[in-house]
Amino acid sequence: MNDAHQILDVPLAAIDIGSNSFRIEIARILDGRYRRLDYLKEPVRLGSGLDENGSLRPDAAERGLVTLAAMSELLRLHDVREVRAVATQTLREARNRNHFLAMAEPVLGVPIEVISGREEARLIYAGVANLNPSDKPRLVIDIGGRSTEFVMGQGLKPGAAESFGIGSQSVTQRYFEDGRLSADAFRAAQVAAGAEFEEAEKIFTPDRWSEALASSGTAGAVSALLAAHGVTDGRLTPSALAWCIERCVQAGHIDRLDLRGLKDERKPVLAGGLAILYTLMVQFRIPEIQPSRAALRQGVIFDLHQRRKVSLGVEARDVRDATVAQLQQRFEVDTDQARRVQHLALNLQRHLLPDLADEYVRELAWACDLHEIGLMVSHHDHHRHSAYLLDHLDAAGFSQSQQRRIGELVLGQRGGLRKVEAGFARKDFALLLLCLRLAVLCCHGRQQAAKVKLHVHRDRQGEVMMSWGHNTRERRLTPAELRTQHLLREEVAVWLKTGLLRLRWTDGSD
Repeated sequence: MNDAHQILDVPLAAIDIGSNSFRIEIARILDGRYRRLDYLKEPVRLGSGLDENGSLRPDAAERGLVTLAAMSELLRLHDVREVRAVATQTLREARNRNHFLAMAEPVLGVPIEVISGREEARLIYAGVANLNPSDKPRLVIDIGGRSTEFVMGQGLKPGAAESFGIGSQSVTQRYFEDGRLSADAFRAAQVAAGAEFEEAEKIFTPDRWSEALASSGTAGAVSALLAAHGVTDGRLTPSALAWCIERCVQAGHIDRLDLRGLKDERKPVLAGGLAILYTLMVQFRIPEIQPSRAALRQGVIFDLHQRRKVSLGVEARDVRDATVAQLQQRFEVDTDQARRVQHLALNLQRHLLPDLADEYVRELAWACDLHEIGLMVSHHDHHRHSAYLLDHLDAAGFSQSQQRRIGELVLGQRGGLRKVEAGFARKDFALLLLCLRLAVLCCHGRQQAAKVKLHVHRDRQGEVMMSWGHNTRERRLTPAELRTQHLLREEVAVWLKTGLLRLRWTDGSD
């Protein structure tokens, strides 16, 4: 085995914190071949634990924490170092999600990323495309507990993607209360689902794809029961789904439902899943859907594998680099200025935080790349516009959590520090922010970074000392240097007011 294979042949883990179930999968990928090492699924029903105010109830949070503790033990047993945990619709919605994450991350032992619906769709497609390879244009559908994702693509490349805030659990809770199954309830659920999906009809038209696949538990559960009853060989068709719905109505209640191949854990959300599946097949004129065993968790592992190749230098870019370049083009960013700021900020980071984890170095670099996207909105307070955009953009490859961290750096690039005071609770945030602020400040005249003579040093007590080159009293400073030094002294005063970081300026004459 050559060196590249050796460094890539490590166990990878994906943790999917879903609305119905929590899942962990541990696998290896080598030469494109996927091999599962371990898997655990627990029906936590986190989505049903939202109260009327949209907050997680304590009992639901506790179920989640217990499951995450078991998953942490599984990671330890397999000695997994490369882990990515993602959370979907329920934590996108939950008003108290930060409180839950603050409890959950220490239990799990790794950060938990809340991902957007479109990012969830992209990762689902990655799992399906890698484990069910095809060159045909395809539509991939995933019906989760509280959201449904659509994504088109061809080969390994995803295209249009959408996420809708409707899923098997949420529809079941609303339209099949107490487990009652009636024809009227199914009709009402189908009307609601159709209204939710209507805006996407012109995007996912049948002429744009030649085959349809469905991932996740709903499609798999329905496929299994159809095959068990000999209705189909496991394929989903409108007529087969109509048969399922009729069997539900005849039973009248979920407790009286007797369908071979249907697991007990899937019964509580079957009705909502069937209503959504039938509606989208009719509404989007889908003649048949093939179930896929691939899902979000496999997509996360393939994405994690790709990121590892980039970090090890085996490949040059991951999808996030391409996304940043697209955003720069979309918002007409001055890329020369972005490069100047990035060059200086990363140089400062190497002096102040030489042991910073690679992922946080990259976040600082992306913040430099995108710190001026708000100029497209307005020059006034452009840092606020930039941060707002980063908080709300669909950015392929980025989790909502990561976008917020980058956005917080961008928001703090200038002005007072009170607006980003929450960020100072995170380790190294103050120094990362200082690197960006100093780089933006020193490049304010859009001059070449090579002309910037700023030197920084951090002593053992944590004080940061700044100076401007050496022996500056022996030569006359340029007007630009005088202006920059003035701004640097102003920066010292800004930090002095907060007491969050000890910063000192010397004139370089020592």
